Amino acid sequence: MVLQQMKMKDNISKSDVNIIFFGTPLFAAEILRYLFDHKVKVLGIVTQPDRPKGRSLSPSPSPVKSVAVELLPHVPLLQPEKASQEAFLEELRSLEADLFVVVAYGQILSQKLLGIPRLGCINVHASLLPKFRGAAPIQRAILEGEKETGVAIQKMVRQLDAGDVIAVSKIPIPEEMTSGELQEKLCELSKPLLLSVIHSYKEGIPSAHPQALSLVTYAAKIEPEEGEIDWTRPAEKLHNLVRGFSPRPGAWCWIQSGPERKRLKILKTKLSPLKGKPGDLLSTQGIVACGQGALELIEVQPEGKRPMRALDWLRGQKNNFRFEIRSN
Repeated sequence: MVLQQMKMKDNISKSDVNIIFFGTPLFAAEILRYLFDHKVKVLGIVTQPDRPKGRSLSPSPSPVKSVAVELLPHVPLLQPEKASQEAFLEELRSLEADLFVVVAYGQILSQKLLGIPRLGCINVHASLLPKFRGAAPIQRAILEGEKETGVAIQKMVRQLDAGDVIAVSKIPIPEEMTSGELQEKLCELSKPLLLSVIHSYKEGIPSAHPQALSLVTYAAKIEPEEGEIDWTRPAEKLHNLVRGFSPRPGAWCWIQSGPERKRLKILKTKLSPLKGKPGDLLSTQGIVACGQGALELIEVQPEGKRPMRALDWLRGQKNNFRFEIRSN
């Protein structure tokens, strides 16, 4: 066994590591573009099937598919409805890749699939594992007021985000940063870290450390209903809600203007030291009282309109408009 491992290591060190890339959203597409620019040998690309989008509901390609068609038109592009299909697994086997690289693909991978590449499968996860395993680590970190986050590259196992961690890189989360802004930062952080890990496989399977089970937390998928603003909550909690839901799906509240009741998305805020009755507008600068403290509105999106500066929106409101308080 030791002799076989030594021979494998020697063979790997003399050649590039050939990968199959799994991914779907823009985060993954930007990483694929980076790997292409740095000459990583991609034998195949796997992404979700085209999905209906927009008012026309016409099928649209994923960002990863768009990059694949642009940069790697001769590389097999696979879009299985289910990644567990045997015909799809046979296609993967036929490509004879050394390593599978998974970045926000969007489907659970079976043990059969994970066992195909001889060097295993690795995953880029946008949190400091074991914290925030699951679907929405970026948003949940902001919602919970975390001051630091990062990316972890793990060896994939059947259990969700439970694999041993090969490499980690950290960054702070500034008080005003939104989930959209944090996603961009984490994408940039992921690129060189992933490239370094892929190159490390030329010397053999890299070492990794197990996750501490006592520190495991989960980041459940974000549901739009969670974004409703309750002005009786503390301003800091609502500020984190706005940041975590910006730019999508957007934190929101109801406003009443005469007989009209409309939904208003709030995309950017600042904390304010002012105090008042929850839901009251305390200043012409767009400061709204909360259960504790207040929030200054910076950017909003009225129902059926584009995002705009909160001050511009306020200038167009009638004098009798008010923020609705939730009745629990």
